[in-house]
Amino acid sequence: MYIPVIGLEIHTELKTKSKMFCACANNPDEKSPNTNICPICMGHPGTLPTINKKAVEGVLQLGIAIGGTISRQSHFDRKSYFYPDLPKGYQISQYDAPFVEGGFLEGVRIKRVHLEEDVASSKHSDDYTLIDFNRAGVPLMELVTEPDIKNGEQALCFGKELQRIIRCLNISDADMEKGQMRVEVNISLMKEGDKEWGTKVEIKNLNSFRSVQGSIDYEIKRQGELLDSGEKIIQETRGWNDQKCITVSQRTKESAHDYRYFPEPDLPELTFTEKYIESLRSSLPELPNGKRKRFVEEFNLTSHQVDNLLDDQYGAIYFEEAVSELKEKIESANIQLLFNYLTSDLRGIAKTKGKDMRGVNISPEHFAHLIFLIQNETLSSRIAKDLLLKMEETGGDPETLIKEGGIQFMGDEKSLMPIVREIIEKNEKAVADYKKGKENSIAFLVGQVMGKTNGQADPQKLKELFIKELS
Repeated sequence: MYIPVIGLEIHTELKTKSKMFCACANNPDEKSPNTNICPICMGHPGTLPTINKKAVEGVLQLGIAIGGTISRQSHFDRKSYFYPDLPKGYQISQYDAPFVEGGFLEGVRIKRVHLEEDVASSKHSDDYTLIDFNRAGVPLMELVTEPDIKNGEQALCFGKELQRIIRCLNISDADMEKGQMRVEVNISLMKEGDKEWGTKVEIKNLNSFRSVQGSIDYEIKRQGELLDSGEKIIQETRGWNDQKCITVSQRTKESAHDYRYFPEPDLPELTFTEKYIESLRSSLPELPNGKRKRFVEEFNLTSHQVDNLLDDQYGAIYFEEAVSELKEKIESANIQLLFNYLTSDLRGIAKTKGKDMRGVNISPEHFAHLIFLIQNETLSSRIAKDLLLKMEETGGDPETLIKEGGIQFMGDEKSLMPIVREIIEKNEKAVADYKKGKENSIAFLVGQVMGKTNGQADPQKLKELFIKELS
C-alpha cells in the first residue's frame, strides 16, 4: 500500500497595466513579438527596476482571501538564472521573505505565496530557438502548497477554487489556455508506515486542470507499478502528453539547483502596516465561498450550479443582474429557467465568438426580458434560441426584434388545431404508426407543424393536441 505525497506550484500572471519592474505594457494578447520591451526588462547595464504597487497588492489580497499571514516586512531577491529567456542573467524573485506565508484552501495547506517576474516565451526548432521578450518581466505570482494532496481529483478541485478566487479578486484572468496560469506537480509515493517520503518527480508546465488530474493519477499508477516490480523511482522532470494521456521523461534531476539567492540591492525593503493590511481586507469583494452560500440560499441553486457560474469570471455577475431585472418584470421569476438559458444557450453563443460573458452583446436587462417572454409563454423555446442569436448580432431588445421580424408565437388551441388536422390528413402512415403504439410518430407530426409555422408554434402544446385528436 502506497501513500501519495503531492504538492503543487501554481504560477499566475497578474493583470496589471505595466510589467513588474518597468513601464512596458503587460499585454498577453500582443501578437507582434518583442514589442513591449525596454532597456529595463531587456537587462541593459545601468538600468534600475521600480516595484509595481498593483502587483504587490494583488498578492496580498490573495493572501488575505486564503487566510494566510502577511509578512510585515518583506523584500525581493536576486535568483541566479543563466538561461536566455531572462537577458540580465538573474530573476528578481523572493526567497526567505515571501509576501504571504500559510493559508488554507479546499483542505490543502498553503506554504507560501510570493511575487517574481516572468520569463520570455521561447519557440524551439531543430536548428534554432526564437525568443519573444513581451512576457519577460510580467508580474508572476507563485503559490506553493504543502504536500497534502492525495489524488488528481483533489488537485483539480483545489486549482479550480484558487482560479475562482483569483478571478473574483480581479488580479488575473487566470486563463490556462493563454498560459496566464500554469501548474507544476511534485509527486512521490511512500509505503504505509514509512517515515521518509519517496523519490520526488516533477511534472512541468501543465496548462489545464484536467491535465493536472490526469498526470497525477497516471504517476500514482506508474510509480506504484515500478515499486511493486522492485525498481527505483528516478528523480526527474516529466511532461504530460495530452494525446496519449501519459507522462514522459524530459530530464533527470540529480540535485536541487543552487540559485544563489541574495537580497536585490536595487529595490527597497517593503513594510506593511496593520492599517494598510486592514484596508486591503475591507476592500475585498464577496469571495466564491460566500457567493456560493448566498446563491444557494437566495436563488435555490445547487453548489454545482453556482460553480458553473463562477467558472466564467463574469458569469455570476451577469446572472445576478439578470435575475434582478427579471424579478422587476414578474414576481414569480423562473430563476432556474434563466440559469439554464444563460449557461447553455447564451454561454454557447459567447464561446462561438471567442468571448466570455463580459463580451456578449446582450445586456442583462434584455436577456431577462427574453426569459420573461418565455416564462409567460409569449415565445417558444425554438423561437427564443433564434432570437438570442439576433439579439447578439444587434444588441437589441427582444420585443423590438419580434415586432420588426413579424414573429408571432402560436400557443393557443384555436390557432393550432386547424394545422394539426391538416397534418393528420396528409400523413396517414405516421398516424397509423402512432395508433399501433409507435409514440415517436408524434414527434414527426409535431415537426411537420413546426416546419409549416417556421418554428412559431409551441411544440409541447402541439404534442398535447395531436394526442387529444388521435385519441
